[in-house]
Amino acid sequence: MIRGVATPASRFHKIFTKVSLMRNKLILTLVCVLAIAFSLPALAPVQYQLKDKHVLGGEGGWDYLTYDAAGKRLFISRGTHVMVVDPAKGTVVGDIPNTPGVHGIALAQDLGKGYTSNGRENTVTVFNLDTLKETARIKLEGGENPDAIMYDPASKRVFTFNGRSKNATAIDAVKDTVVGNIPLTGKPEFAVADGKGMVFVNIEDTAELTAIDAKNAKVANTWKITGCEEPSGLDMDQKHHRLFAGCHNKVMAIINSDNGKVVTTVPIGDGVDANAFDPGTDLAFSSNGDGTLTVVHEDSPDKFTVVQNAATQKAARTMALDTNTHNVYLVTAEIEELPPAEGQTRPRRSMKPGSFTVLVMTRK
Repeated sequence: MIRGVATPASRFHKIFTKVSLMRNKLILTLVCVLAIAFSLPALAPVQYQLKDKHVLGGEGGWDYLTYDAAGKRLFISRGTHVMVVDPAKGTVVGDIPNTPGVHGIALAQDLGKGYTSNGRENTVTVFNLDTLKETARIKLEGGENPDAIMYDPASKRVFTFNGRSKNATAIDAVKDTVVGNIPLTGKPEFAVADGKGMVFVNIEDTAELTAIDAKNAKVANTWKITGCEEPSGLDMDQKHHRLFAGCHNKVMAIINSDNGKVVTTVPIGDGVDANAFDPGTDLAFSSNGDGTLTVVHEDSPDKFTVVQNAATQKAARTMALDTNTHNVYLVTAEIEELPPAEGQTRPRRSMKPGSFTVLVMTRK
């Protein structure tokens, strides 16, 4: 071979080498693209948007909402009564009167009953789920200002969480009789059950989480929620033993329900009052009074990503979730500012008459 002159074999070798390098680069690029593509669902799931606004009007303020999956109805506390709404049509389908200072509504589907916590009267109204008619009224001896209320199917007990007396009252939902009161370390807020006989409740003024043994009606554990101030809303991923607590320092604390340790915190909007978790989509929600719905994806039991702060409406701080359709329902109203009362400096805030509204948030 003459030096400097390429033979057909050497030319073929150079071409083959270049093709191999190009192929390797192409494979590497494809792998990177696929890796990014497969990571996108965790970072950017389907987004939520405001689909409908149903102006309901009516008297009274509002507090907790409860969605009835079996009847496809939304129960809304309105101060002295409970409004029952078909959220798909935006129509009122019933009303439960005479519930003074009502805060929350609990549904015992397996017993065909519903319960309301009447804060001003220190009572619980029992009603028939089909007719919505009152069937009993339970006096809470030693339980003052019942706020949140929930039903635990595992123990067949209803629990009220009493703000003024700083305790919880356990009620036998079969007999509709009081079992007893459970002392707590501070003012309880919302609660959730794990489906196995344990009930968890936020303690707002001490920033704690308390675990209650439902069957024995006693406290099992109380833990400090590190990094959380004034916890309010609460829900749970029962499968992975993770609790989602909405905190007033604008974070959601994700807590291991087995040991009370905070797994992580993620930022949310201002003025949270309710939280929810959808096991069908692995999304956790925080409804915020600043007019946002924070959506958090559970990438894994130990990793969570904020994927959206969807626009809702000012004062839409409470919500209910339909895990079948994945819709989120919120309520709000137009708020008017009035001059301060005599001797006061802060303006008074009042709901504009007739402006009470249900918001329907759906996935795009």
